[in-house]
Amino acid sequence: MNVTVLRWLKRLGGVILTLFIASILIFSMVSLTPGDPAAMLAGGSNPNPETLAAVREQLRLNDPIPVQYLGWLGDLFTGDLGRSFLVVKGAEVGSLIAPRMVTTGLLVAYAAVLIVIFGIGSGLLAGTSGKLVDRIITILTSAAMGAPTFVVAVALIAIFAVNLGWFPTLGAGEGGFADRIHHLTLPAISLAMAYLAFISRITRTSVLSQAHADHVETATVRGLPRNYVVRHHIWRNASGPILSVSGLSIAGLFAGTAVAEQAFGINGVGSLLTQAAASQDLPVVQILSMFMVATFVIVNLIVDEISAMPDPRLKQEVSA
Repeated sequence: MNVTVLRWLKRLGGVILTLFIASILIFSMVSLTPGDPAAMLAGGSNPNPETLAAVREQLRLNDPIPVQYLGWLGDLFTGDLGRSFLVVKGAEVGSLIAPRMVTTGLLVAYAAVLIVIFGIGSGLLAGTSGKLVDRIITILTSAAMGAPTFVVAVALIAIFAVNLGWFPTLGAGEGGFADRIHHLTLPAISLAMAYLAFISRITRTSVLSQAHADHVETATVRGLPRNYVVRHHIWRNASGPILSVSGLSIAGLFAGTAVAEQAFGINGVGSLLTQAAASQDLPVVQILSMFMVATFVIVNLIVDEISAMPDPRLKQEVSA
């Protein structure tokens, strides 16, 4: 069998195993949380015993947890994501997530673009410029890395929304693409800020480690243009770890959307997860947790392949 096919089968098996283990952990932890969702659905603190028994039977809560898990897993394979307990009582979980996923996907994509352009760009600038530029970028990124997303969001709202009036303070926009981008600019910046600063520092370190390598000094002595040396000698060898860390950061953006969406009043997946966790809406929490794990694993897989392209040696390591 082709080596490439074997490598992809091996990696696919690893993804499936990871998702399977994650599904067990997520279902178990959510199921063991304090409280009785059946009592909430049946009438609150003093539910009718017959109604409570019927709800527990309907939700399979009388079954052992392994049996509940197998039933839940079987429903997932048939496309049944379950029904919301409390966020929107009785609504299908899929119908709750689908419209919000578009908004969160656009927010994450916007933040990812900012991370790639300004994170990698500022890191390259710091690593290839003089000491003054390097020092300024280092100070700015150090401050940005330590700023929580919520604090950044509040500062952006105060400056650019309230004082200057350049951007709206709430919502994701209901017009066309341009209106959505306008509404999501501040949330995307607040979401990307810490990741952007981290990627900038990683890029700077990786570029500096290559800047004094023998092959770079040889190319410089030969009189090759500086831009050519940076692109073909420094960046090509430094890009592997930069792309890998960038991919992990972008995959982790989904987990950080809750804070940004709450701060800007955006009806996205992150804010839905927060609402569901607060109200113990177990089906919604389980599905959204699985979605975030699956997104992280798949994005990480894709980035591993992309980061291996510039250097064949990395590709061999990935396939090993």
